[in-house]
Amino acid sequence: MDVDQEQKTAGLELKVAGQPLQGLSGATVPMRATVSGGNPEAEVSVIAEQQWRAIQERRAAGMSVSGIARELDLDRKTVRTALKRTAWAPYQREVPGPTLLDEHRAWLIERAPQVHYSARILHQELTRERGFRGCYETVKLAVRPLRSEAALSALTQRRFETGPGEQAQCDWGQVKVPLSGVRRCLHVFVMTLGFSRRGFAMGFEGERMPDLLAAHEAAFAYFGGRCEQLLYDRMGTVVLGSSKDSAGKLRLNSTFSAFAAHWGFEIRLCQPYRAQTKGKVESGVKYVKRNFVPGRTFRDLEDFNAQLLTWQREIADQRIHGTTHVQPIIRFAEEITHLVPTGTQPSFLAAMVRERVVAEDWLVSIDSNRYSVPCRLIGQTVQVVREADRWVIRHRGQVVAEHEVRQGRCQLAVHPEHGPGAATRNVRQRYGTPRHTSAAQGTQEVEVRDLAVYDQLSVRTLPEAA
Repeated sequence: MDVDQEQKTAGLELKVAGQPLQGLSGATVPMRATVSGGNPEAEVSVIAEQQWRAIQERRAAGMSVSGIARELDLDRKTVRTALKRTAWAPYQREVPGPTLLDEHRAWLIERAPQVHYSARILHQELTRERGFRGCYETVKLAVRPLRSEAALSALTQRRFETGPGEQAQCDWGQVKVPLSGVRRCLHVFVMTLGFSRRGFAMGFEGERMPDLLAAHEAAFAYFGGRCEQLLYDRMGTVVLGSSKDSAGKLRLNSTFSAFAAHWGFEIRLCQPYRAQTKGKVESGVKYVKRNFVPGRTFRDLEDFNAQLLTWQREIADQRIHGTTHVQPIIRFAEEITHLVPTGTQPSFLAAMVRERVVAEDWLVSIDSNRYSVPCRLIGQTVQVVREADRWVIRHRGQVVAEHEVRQGRCQLAVHPEHGPGAATRNVRQRYGTPRHTSAAQGTQEVEVRDLAVYDQLSVRTLPEAA
């Protein structure tokens, strides 16, 4: 019977009866559960001191190991192991020895949040990139406490609130919408005021620097002012990758830094891989995607922004916000008095003068698009300024070209009067083609880029043409 009982309990989880024991001395002995029967040291290590004393007392009274086990509802191996110990000691977890993962511990702690604590991905990267030779189970056991700690942190984190006019959060979102029946991807800039939760949204064809700056200035005009701080994630138009300055701070994009200085706001950056830091604007982006976009059609980008503006004023501003339980437009009435006014300050885009050198094809590049200037200015430096929706190009203070701002990238805007042969074409339109000029000569003359040559040509051809 004892043999059968031992076989039944070997390798199984053992536990003590829930009733208290009476020791030989009459003291009540509380019972505690033990761990798997496969490890005798672990079993006895979780036995309470009073239970260990009860085993010793019964043995001293002449009881057998089997008798003690039956009376105390313990495994006989547990009783034997307890009898071998001359004194009771509390359980101490065994300190794990060195593993193959120790040298990668710092990398693992940093990388795990980036891959959402996927042990499979981490094991693949360790094996492929860092020469790790351990098994997947080793990585899984190491990631488990990191995942638990992150989950606990997420449960206990406190919502970060700011005062009126203190901070706004900015972010981009992408939506696919029908423009004249063709589905297009548009990039929506969203700025959310931290206190009132009032938001501003505007669509663009890209997320380039001119788009970002124009979006900010449109938001300032919409709110009638700006906050003291603006919070961003580490977008490429704000920071220069992961490079840091001598003080250990991330390097800011020089153009955007100048933009912030022009308007006087402080740039704040989220911690890496902590998107919840700017949760207010993240919610704003989702709200645009889920409430404004579905079921709508648009003629073009201008129609998209017109409908978006109406939706913001009639729907987004008037709703009861899920966090504040107040309409954003109501709380904005309190926040607007704390915003820094921006209405009297000139536009940064208009104030910014860009210098460009005219290329050999008499074009200048502006925001990834190309615009023509008179070919006589090849190799010369011109100044470019944006005025409303037009580029105004000057040379030595004189306006030499004007173009409408092209949307998108790799667009080309050319005025024929800027090209080579413009003077000759004007002469031909007035006096006809000179009789002594061959087609070959005409072609060769067109390739000459100096405008003075065409002036001389005009003087020579006028008497004969007349």
